[in-house]
Amino acid sequence: MEERPVEELLAEVAERARVCTHCHLSQTRTQVVFGEGNPRSPLVIVGEGPGEQEDATGRPFVGRAGALLDKALRDAGMARRHVYICNVVKCRAFIIENGRVRNRPPTQEEIQACLPWLDAQLTIIRPLVIVCLGAPSASTLIHKNFKMMQERGQWFASKWAPAVIAALHPAYILRQAGEAYERAYQSLVSDLQSARQKVIELRRKQEEQQPIQPEGEEQLSLF
Repeated sequence: MEERPVEELLAEVAERARVCTHCHLSQTRTQVVFGEGNPRSPLVIVGEGPGEQEDATGRPFVGRAGALLDKALRDAGMARRHVYICNVVKCRAFIIENGRVRNRPPTQEEIQACLPWLDAQLTIIRPLVIVCLGAPSASTLIHKNFKMMQERGQWFASKWAPAVIAALHPAYILRQAGEAYERAYQSLVSDLQSARQKVIELRRKQEEQQPIQPEGEEQLSLF
């Protein structure tokens, strides 16, 4: 029996996710931010959750943090179209302080409620490498209580991919200034470069064991 296209399988999961009511975030969201990019990519980037602009557009990483991620991808020799991007939590988590609405990290309960959607995405895509942006993503996909400053840049194995690395979240980098900003940004670029090289390394190992038909010229030239 022929396997169904990855795009078709993901679209079905996305449709179910759009009407999800597994947690209270469904009551305050504008849109479910499922994910976007190249679902046939060997590299998946997983952030924490959508912010204000993501909630408004339904697309991941489209605000200031998204612009910084796009820049870091370019500096690492890639572009958004070469990877698949999603978040651990698909609905915006926020608090209201002094009359102002601001983003907050997702709670463990919200992460657990949303995990089936992320699990379905990664199970369908079957990436070789996952980049976790931020501690909540790393604590979900690598191990609990992940220590970002001590463990970022290191390689781990996961049930969702043979190689997983954690990097600083672009939103965190934007809160830095001067030399701290430059160091944090360069660490993100370095981790994305490491992820790209890891894909190349793992693909080479696969090809030594069993020939792989390339998905296309662009993908082959990148990875």
